[in-house]
Amino acid sequence: MKAQLLAAVTALCILPAQAHAWGAMGHRMVGEAAARALPAEVPAFLRTPAAVRDIGELSREQDRSKGAGRIHDHNRDAGHFLDLDEEGKLLGGPSFKPLPANRADYEKGLQAAGLDSWKAGYLPYSIVDRHQQLTKDFGYWRVLTYMAAREKNPVRKAWYKRDLVRREAQILQTIGDLSHFVGDGAQPLHVTVHYNGWGEYPNPKGYTTARIHGPFESEFVFANVKPADVAIRMQPLKACDCPIETRTVDYLTDTGAYVIPLYELEKAGGLAAGDRRGVEFAAGRLAVGASELRDMVVSAWRGSDKATVGWPVLRVDDVLAGKADPFDSLYGKD
Repeated sequence: MKAQLLAAVTALCILPAQAHAWGAMGHRMVGEAAARALPAEVPAFLRTPAAVRDIGELSREQDRSKGAGRIHDHNRDAGHFLDLDEEGKLLGGPSFKPLPANRADYEKGLQAAGLDSWKAGYLPYSIVDRHQQLTKDFGYWRVLTYMAAREKNPVRKAWYKRDLVRREAQILQTIGDLSHFVGDGAQPLHVTVHYNGWGEYPNPKGYTTARIHGPFESEFVFANVKPADVAIRMQPLKACDCPIETRTVDYLTDTGAYVIPLYELEKAGGLAAGDRRGVEFAAGRLAVGASELRDMVVSAWRGSDKATVGWPVLRVDDVLAGKADPFDSLYGKD
């Protein structure tokens, strides 16, 4: 019994400061609502009932993988959050905007203030990384689909078809990962220094210092929010026509505007079981995450015809125009 108690205490001590964003149900609802709302312009395989279910389940994977080991968790945990203060500064250090071009530059700015990205979080880079991967995945899908329909060599044709199956599975996984991080970014407590109670900061309005993070995003959502609550609040498709870095910064900045309203809601008793004010708030944030995910999937699709594939590198639009035979680049010429 003592050994079991010691193990439980040890497990609690090694948990990261930030809690998971949303629970399994919240992440599942984000992924499924986004998938159901995808427009006809994206590949049809993404709009099947099976794909909708897969995206919902794969949206949970970034949390389900936690506990794999110290190196695994230490490298990944901070990719789920961003600790911003009321002035948009990272833990009182450098400003969040403009977002540095890469994590190395981001890290330099934090280190100059005596911080690092493991303390401050690097959620925007998680989102951008997965969006860029999805754009690449879609580029491969375009080329494989094109060649599988046109290749005359039976051996090559068979390989294209097999690789297309693999790529479609990869696309579902990438969307699941993107869904998770975009979902994290819709949760106000994932973009604030006040991520689990107000903490040791000036608190003139007397906001709670209790650990509200998990109870709000997990237990409350599971007990009170239904998929229909999210679906009915989905927003129309919104194109940004801007770099994904800009879109991501704008998205997380908007989420930050909901930190104080969430604490005001808690103070007013709106997070009590069954309180419709809490349901409206949580469902609204989940719907924002699902809408943003759908929009990012569409933007990745729209940008994928300009992607590159294989090695030596080929442009997708050149292959689709019949200007290049991609087999050696895709299969591997070494």
